[in-house]
Amino acid sequence: MTPTAGVLGKILCCFFWGRRKAPLLTYLILPRHGILCYIPGMIIIESPVPLQDLALMAQTGFGNLIKAVVDVQRQIMAVDGELHADEEALLLEQGSRQADLWGINIYPDLPEGDRIEFDSMINIRPSHGNRSRGVDDPTVRDTIVRIVDSLVVA
Repeated sequence: MTPTAGVLGKILCCFFWGRRKAPLLTYLILPRHGILCYIPGMIIIESPVPLQDLALMAQTGFGNLIKAVVDVQRQIMAVDGELHADEEALLLEQGSRQADLWGINIYPDLPEGDRIEFDSMINIRPSHGNRSRGVDDPTVRDTIVRIVDSLVVA
């Protein structure tokens, strides 16, 4: 599309991966002005996505991180919410169980071993043995790392 004089050109581009029916990322392109921006919105990741897409989400959101909630049973994660609680609610609406959901922060620019931070208010569950904002059970932490590594590809 080539905009004519006085016309602001808008194109919405959506990128799809795997079996997804909804766009993973939506961009607004204003060719006349050379502007490309990411339009944020929470999404559920069920199949691998490029790390650079998470980096773009981070840049347009919190700067160097994105919030994510991982469902350790279904092996999916919700990303790009303002609060872990928002992503948690999205996954609960989609059939996840509260006990399977864990909040993390992902730092796309850090090396793979340092990329995940286990810190979220939704993780505080004294009745389930988790008394901190972290993930106290090393087995659950390892499961979360494995799921994130399988869903985010460099």
